[in-house]
Amino acid sequence: MNALMLAAVPAAALVAGLAYKARALTVSGAAAATVVGAAAFGLGGGLGAGALLVFFVTSSALSRWRRREKEALQFEKGGRRDAGQVLANGGVAAAALLIGLIVPGGAHGANLAFLAALAAANADTWATEIGAAIGGTPVSLRDFRPAPPGTSGAVSAAGTLAALAGALLPALFAPTRDILLVTLAGFAGSLIDTLLGATLQAQWRDPQNPARWTERRPGAAAPDRGLLAVNNDWVNFLCTLAAALIAILFAR
Repeated sequence: MNALMLAAVPAAALVAGLAYKARALTVSGAAAATVVGAAAFGLGGGLGAGALLVFFVTSSALSRWRRREKEALQFEKGGRRDAGQVLANGGVAAAALLIGLIVPGGAHGANLAFLAALAAANADTWATEIGAAIGGTPVSLRDFRPAPPGTSGAVSAAGTLAALAGALLPALFAPTRDILLVTLAGFAGSLIDTLLGATLQAQWRDPQNPARWTERRPGAAAPDRGLLAVNNDWVNFLCTLAAALIAILFAR
């Protein structure tokens, strides 16, 4: 283990500990963030650390913005990120760096995949948090009809613009020639996330308001649409994986 990796572990643990103290992470989330952060800091260097910190700080801040209004929308999980959320959003990025270390000549593609995965996670987070906070009338990709704000699988103008801006931010850590590729890969990943949310993600009718859909399972009820095994964490994981693969496919 090189000196950078040795320094990366305590650095990642320190950041995760501060995030836990700030109530941005649960205990399991802090443990998972230490692993993901150590990979980003130790294998991605300064750019990897910067991109990961930008994603984590902005997404955590946005999750607190207008929290009360968003809590009424009944997202599956709250503002504190647990291990499932951390790995769903950052696991692919960390794995890309590890694979790049193993595969000869794979460093460039691994770095692009890392940034694209983070761009997708950031785009999805910004779209959800900003779109839900601002409001408007989203349109469901399931039937192209208006849907209540916060509905999984629905898009709004504000959320779409937020997704594009969110994808751009981590992409700025890529080489200049690859910024557009990483941005588009991340944005595409967020659109795939929305499509999966509209078709495969488990959703239930809100018992208090049957006109509204919720990601929170009421008791042991089977989902009214989607697959029980496909929750928000799985959708986020597939979103980041898709973005990483797109970046590798079109890398120059």
